[in-house]
Amino acid sequence: MACGAAREGKSDAAALELLPSAPRTMNENKPGGSQNLACVFCRKNDDCPIKYGEKKTNEKWDLTVHYYCLLMSSGIWQRGKEEEGVYGFLIEDIRKEVTRASKLKCSVCKKTGASIGCVAPRCKRSYHFPCGLQKECIFQFTGNFASFCWNHRPVQIITSNNYRDSLPCTICLEFIAPTPTYSVLRSPCCKNAWFHRDCLQVQAINAGVFFFRCTVCNNSDIFQKEMLRMGIHIPEKDASWELEENAYQDLLQHYEHCDVRRCRCKEGRDYNVPDSKWEIKRCQCCGSSGTHLACSSLQSWEQNWECLECRSILYNSGDFQKPKKHTLPNTNVGITDCLLEESSPKLPRQSPGAQRKDLLREHPGSKQEFLCLLMQQLENSPLFEGSLSKNLSLNSQALKENLYYEAGKMLAISLVHGGPSPGFFSKTLFNCLVYGPENTQPILDDVSDFDVAQIIIRINTATNVADLNSLVNECYNYLELIGCLRLITSISDKYMLAKDILVYHVIKRVQAPFESFKQGLKTLGVLEKIQTYPEAFFSIFCHKPENLSAKILSDLFTVRTLSDVQALGFWNSYLQAVEDGKSTVTMEDILIFATGCNSIPPAGFKPTPSIECLHMDFPVGNNCNNSLALPITSTYKEFQENMDFAIKNTLRLEKEENSHFIGH
Repeated sequence: MACGAAREGKSDAAALELLPSAPRTMNENKPGGSQNLACVFCRKNDDCPIKYGEKKTNEKWDLTVHYYCLLMSSGIWQRGKEEEGVYGFLIEDIRKEVTRASKLKCSVCKKTGASIGCVAPRCKRSYHFPCGLQKECIFQFTGNFASFCWNHRPVQIITSNNYRDSLPCTICLEFIAPTPTYSVLRSPCCKNAWFHRDCLQVQAINAGVFFFRCTVCNNSDIFQKEMLRMGIHIPEKDASWELEENAYQDLLQHYEHCDVRRCRCKEGRDYNVPDSKWEIKRCQCCGSSGTHLACSSLQSWEQNWECLECRSILYNSGDFQKPKKHTLPNTNVGITDCLLEESSPKLPRQSPGAQRKDLLREHPGSKQEFLCLLMQQLENSPLFEGSLSKNLSLNSQALKENLYYEAGKMLAISLVHGGPSPGFFSKTLFNCLVYGPENTQPILDDVSDFDVAQIIIRINTATNVADLNSLVNECYNYLELIGCLRLITSISDKYMLAKDILVYHVIKRVQAPFESFKQGLKTLGVLEKIQTYPEAFFSIFCHKPENLSAKILSDLFTVRTLSDVQALGFWNSYLQAVEDGKSTVTMEDILIFATGCNSIPPAGFKPTPSIECLHMDFPVGNNCNNSLALPITSTYKEFQENMDFAIKNTLRLEKEENSHFIGH
């Protein structure tokens, strides 16, 4: 490394592990060698790379140092190349620094040799590196490699602490008090992510600069900048798991196991003979379940097949007659992790690249289409009640099977990965999530139970105390059961009685489902973002997307390559004709044809929808890359007829194909 004229010249060279040209005189791990020699700076013979950095000995000059002790010393600069001296620090400079430090007394142990000084103005404290760690000093392994004593060290400041209980460290999962201290750090990008300092340091050493990131949201830039400020050393090296030989060997294996309830193969569930009825076929959706062709009555390997879990998710509708245990699938791992990773986490033995090819070849839809079906399933599930604006229902079986948590988790993951707007939440349910149930007042429209709604209406319309008392007596058992029985002394008491019934039925009655759903919605930090930006999320959760227009679709699709000018003109005219009702297709049909989604997701499309013009008779939509190939025709009439024919019939065939899967 080039010389430096100031502290910037120090290198986080990082990595000690990546020094193939290190001097031959450096003794790394000889028994009885450097392990028993003391560092010339801290005078300790401890060999602990995580705490003090790698320990090196230059046998020629009889000199041993800890990397961090050398790096953080205040009066030395790296003037040599990496292979010179010790990590580029020249031997003569190291000796001069040792001499300088010998005149300085450590503020902690009171011994001489304190080579590190606090950079705060007018602070006179000096200390050894291990003593600084003991007193909780901060050492910044970046920039000028500054050091701060225990009185001047940087701290994390939070505006308010709304955490009443302890939270788990997101690395070791042990519970810690959510208050920033030297030993406890908070993520700068995810306010609900807390860490032990020691856990972070070990993680940073193992992950290296390329893989060290927030464990919740995967942010690296903001996260690393804050961790460096707070004294976490992030070496510039590959992750330790990337350096293991054959670390990913298992990923090259295909999943070969028959998972159907009754396997007919006498040789066992793992028996697999290609090009026979005992060949194992994987689920075309998740790739993590399999079946012998004969066990599922498949005629050929090319025939599509989904496992029961994926089928219940994709095709759960009124026409689906397959008996199901739950209305919602029990997706402990599959659905959520499948959305996070394009390859199935259930199948660590299959190559991710190979599996994606299988999905593109076999699966007729796209991720967007899958997420749309998932959102429709959630909206129509018995976990919610109401017509257009829905609240959580009370379903004891779903609560027992943790389906409210799964629903919140799936909804969060769908939003992050480009799924459609839910659009079916009531304002009351949204306000409960944002401001808390205790700060939310439900309205009569939130009550989906007809009998309860009638009781509230009769209470509100009572005109005298006698009628009100008569109604209370009539509903005595119900009011006593829900804890809303009260003494009526004046007609104005009806308002408090009606309010109590509303709060019970809409909020208190579903408290357990709400808490479970809320925990699921915390996945990937979604709930925190909702609470931070409620205005932005209100329309996403409570209103269906706006109707598509010609201008919206025209702006949405970008022209991928140099295209035919006339065809692009026909495209714009076609969009206007569809908007004006002069076509047999709709704007939504066009978007579904190209992307598999009938509305623009809140997170947008990935990749961005594009169009190109090709010399062919009919348009081609590719849901996997959100592209639309337009036909080049001689007249607009031919262009519109071909577009209408292809889009209308493609969507019809897809519906028929879905019906075929359901029947199969």
